[in-house]
Amino acid sequence: MTSLPRELNGLNVSRETVDRLNTFVALFKKWAKAINLVAPSTLAEVWSRHIADSAQIYALNPGPRIWADLGSGGGFPGIVTGILLAGTGDGWVHLVESNNKKAAFLRTAILETGARATVHAIRIEDAPLVVAECDAISARALADLDLLMEFSLPWAERNPDLRLFLHKGRDYQREVDKALGRWRFDLVKHASVVEPDSVVLELARLSRKS
Repeated sequence: MTSLPRELNGLNVSRETVDRLNTFVALFKKWAKAINLVAPSTLAEVWSRHIADSAQIYALNPGPRIWADLGSGGGFPGIVTGILLAGTGDGWVHLVESNNKKAAFLRTAILETGARATVHAIRIEDAPLVVAECDAISARALADLDLLMEFSLPWAERNPDLRLFLHKGRDYQREVDKALGRWRFDLVKHASVVEPDSVVLELARLSRKS
């Protein structure tokens, strides 16, 4: 059994949650041999890179929230968030993934880990028609900030308290500057616990400039 890496020690999780995460990691490694869930070069760093990177999203916005995880892919951060929510017995994650093979993996992961989540095998543009409301949105290695805001706007218009938690690499400031030309938003930059040059951008009060 694998212990939680040092990067996760700030989260107070139960042994049951650790077991769920171990189950997910084993399943992820098995499926990653057949389908491209993450970059192959990072497979050996599932705990220290992908799990830790995902868990920091929940640490920034803990509690029984309703999440929309866009482009869920290999389950980072959506499945990890769903597993952490399972420890609270409340909250939910709507995993949006249009690739049917990846969606099948996500459904299997939910079944085997008990993650509090549902998979929607649809295009992100269609997700607001299926997922009526959410409290928070997450996305990791998905798209430019401007496009992520476009995806998120329908939910932001329904919920003025919506927050976005977006993993971004070292070039994040360029994306922020570009987005300021079209959007209004409050922004908090959180240093990544995994990559020194990366951040998690927390956005609130999103609206389009007229």
